Amino acid sequence: MTLKTNFLLTLITTVAITGLSVTAVKAQDVQEAPIDTLTRSVSKLQDELANLKKIKISGYIQSQFQWTDSAGAKSFAGGDFPVNVDKRFKVRRAEFKVTYDNVRTQVVANINISQDGVTIKDAYGKFNEQRLKMFSLTAGIFNRPFGFEIPYSSSMLESPERSRVMQVMFPGERDLGAMLTFQMPVGSVLHPLKIEGGLFNGSGNNVNDFDYYKDFIGNIHWNSTSKSEKIKYGIGVSYYYGGVRQNTSKVYSMHPDSLGLSAFELNKDTANFGAIAKRVYIGADAQVSIDFPFGITTIRGEYIQGQQPGTNATTTSPSAQPAGDTYMRNFNGGYAMLVQNIGQSKHQIVVKYDWYDPNTNTSGNSVDKAPLALKNTAFAKTNAQDIKYTTIGIGYIFKLDNNVKFMLYYDMVTNEASQNLPAGGYWRDLKDNVLTARVQYKF
Repeated sequence: MTLKTNFLLTLITTVAITGLSVTAVKAQDVQEAPIDTLTRSVSKLQDELANLKKIKISGYIQSQFQWTDSAGAKSFAGGDFPVNVDKRFKVRRAEFKVTYDNVRTQVVANINISQDGVTIKDAYGKFNEQRLKMFSLTAGIFNRPFGFEIPYSSSMLESPERSRVMQVMFPGERDLGAMLTFQMPVGSVLHPLKIEGGLFNGSGNNVNDFDYYKDFIGNIHWNSTSKSEKIKYGIGVSYYYGGVRQNTSKVYSMHPDSLGLSAFELNKDTANFGAIAKRVYIGADAQVSIDFPFGITTIRGEYIQGQQPGTNATTTSPSAQPAGDTYMRNFNGGYAMLVQNIGQSKHQIVVKYDWYDPNTNTSGNSVDKAPLALKNTAFAKTNAQDIKYTTIGIGYIFKLDNNVKFMLYYDMVTNEASQNLPAGGYWRDLKDNVLTARVQYKF
């Protein structure tokens, strides 16, 4: 075989081998391409799943039937009964809550739907600093940090409603503002200590502010558990310092006459118009739960007192600029309650006592009684807004499971009587007891 022939065979063999190698590489790329695409798709799905896990949707619906002693009764058991109505079906609360939790930040949006319409319950963002892990900043619409019952979830309440004094001072529970929270990390000796303080509009959660003044709310609370975890306890103090813009030049404050009978003495001054009437509360609360062999026993109590600016027609904290003259009242109120689990069953018995005295400077037949003489002869008599109320509630709860709860609860309401108020029927106890039968669906 000649040299030329050998060269030709070598060239053909080399080209053939190179071609087969290229083909094999291309075939391998074709096989590997789908694997890379699948890997990228799985990774993308994992990222999307991780983001979805940061979003939580929760809520509950409370449907109830109520029966009161008299048609059109004024009530704090879910609002006044309409005229000519002594029995009613009602969606008391239907809350739908979306929470985005990214450890560093939380965003919450919560709405309430009922026969009265749709309202905003919560709309806030919370930032948790990650260096010391001791501070957080919350801003938007959220629960006022006062006491125990106000921030306690309505879905967890063992009574249908919060106590009367809390509803008067903090209607709707929420407000618009910003709050700083201090709490040591889990595992720290001081972790049970929680300190909250913030500035708020003071007008509630579904309205714009109506004055330039901002209200301060502060709370210090300690929650702990025994080593055996059979005892849980908490104690706290709260402080509220705010105000309400006065819409006239007339301010009425309680003063005694020559015989000690108090009435509203008038202070009329052009400087009063547009000034701020101070709104100051101080509160204390305590809770304990003990796991006995016969069932968990929970005892709670809360007390609040202070100064409330109102009008001649109401003592409730306003959500809009009060139209009338300002009436300053000293008040107190609170509650004590017992919740008893029956063994390890799904049954609970509840007993609650609460009171609200809107004007601690008058009582009984002194209400609506004209004073003999004041330093300033211009005065206004007290009226039905200054009547004290006490309520004894007895209830039964059956928790079918984690999602369904049944409640049967009877509120026995007693008002202070004054012979000087025959027109409103306040010369005797009003017929305004309320029976509530409720079912709650939670998800």
